[in-house]
Amino acid sequence: MGVQLNIGVISLLLLFTSTAKAQSDVFDVVARYGAKADEETDLRQPLLDAWKEACESTAPSKIVIPEGSYLLSQAALEGPCKAPIELQVQGTVKAPADPSAFKEPNWVVFNRLDQFTVSGGGVFDGQGATTWGKNDCVKNKYCAALPINLRFNFVSNAMIQDITTKDSKQFHVNVLGCKNISFLRFTVSAPEDSLNTDGIHIGRSEGVNITNTVIKTGDDCVSLGDGSKNVIVHGVTCGPGHGISVGSLGKFQDEEPVAGVQVSNCTLTNTQNGVRIKSWPASYPGTASDMLFEDITMNNVGNPILIDQQYCPWNQCNLKLPSRIKLSNISFKNIRGTSSTQQAVKLICSSGLPCEGVELADIDITYSGPEGPATSQCANVSPKLSGKQNPSACSSPA
Repeated sequence: MGVQLNIGVISLLLLFTSTAKAQSDVFDVVARYGAKADEETDLRQPLLDAWKEACESTAPSKIVIPEGSYLLSQAALEGPCKAPIELQVQGTVKAPADPSAFKEPNWVVFNRLDQFTVSGGGVFDGQGATTWGKNDCVKNKYCAALPINLRFNFVSNAMIQDITTKDSKQFHVNVLGCKNISFLRFTVSAPEDSLNTDGIHIGRSEGVNITNTVIKTGDDCVSLGDGSKNVIVHGVTCGPGHGISVGSLGKFQDEEPVAGVQVSNCTLTNTQNGVRIKSWPASYPGTASDMLFEDITMNNVGNPILIDQQYCPWNQCNLKLPSRIKLSNISFKNIRGTSSTQQAVKLICSSGLPCEGVELADIDITYSGPEGPATSQCANVSPKLSGKQNPSACSSPA
């Protein structure tokens, strides 16, 4: 796994290094297009003007947002472009704090790009604190209408490195229809009470690498929706947040399979969940397979290892009908640390489609609460066991 990760990231770095050497022009939004770092003048038009000129260039190009603090109302940066392009953000770009400024759930959008880089050490600040406490995302559609900080739509061969996304009003990053896109030394920063602010959400994308990344947020640190294929999450520090999640799956018709997920060398601290796979009961049919969770440290984590095919938040579903998502070839290896809940391992699979090929190897998770030691619960699954099993595998009644 490590070899695959290194080759993928190194090849992208080599690509962008060679691109940088070939650059013929730099499009500075301040020097060339009159942008002002005064937090009042909208960066939108200077940025779009720079983007248009750079995108038309037949030589590799770089757009620079210099140090300073800028207001950006909204920007959709569209491709395809004629040559590789880099957006170097050195400053802080701020969204309008008032959510009524947005007619659509978009703030910064990257569309249909190939050989694209975002770098520079800068910050995208969604100024979401004004929205988190106003409505309950669970019971209404308010959250769905809020802007996502960064959207990557149908982007290929991309590297997003040394960038921070802060205080998004909704998801921080949404990756849709992308291929070979890497997040390296990426940072997500939001408080625990920030509602519906998933760090990086992936859907219908292939070849996504998230490496050496720090995610602090109020929802899933990384979430994988349907159609996520060949995803590597390596060296991620998560917490606060809801953990690293596959799903929830099966809520909508014609969802695409999830296949080839590797989560390794991650540390989760004070999160609501650890590594989990979740699907709805009474779901539409689908599959999720070939998933490895390995070398993971849990520090005071709720539900450290969780398969939940009865995922039913707010009790708004039919638990009498089983999930129709088939789960297979799932390994949990060398997962250790402490649980904040007694149920450290919970594998609740579908009664209609029991899980197949589940493996527990070298599990060592302790719980020191008043109820007693950590427990392990299983339903509709017979996992293959090897190495240490603490708690004793599947020892609690389902």
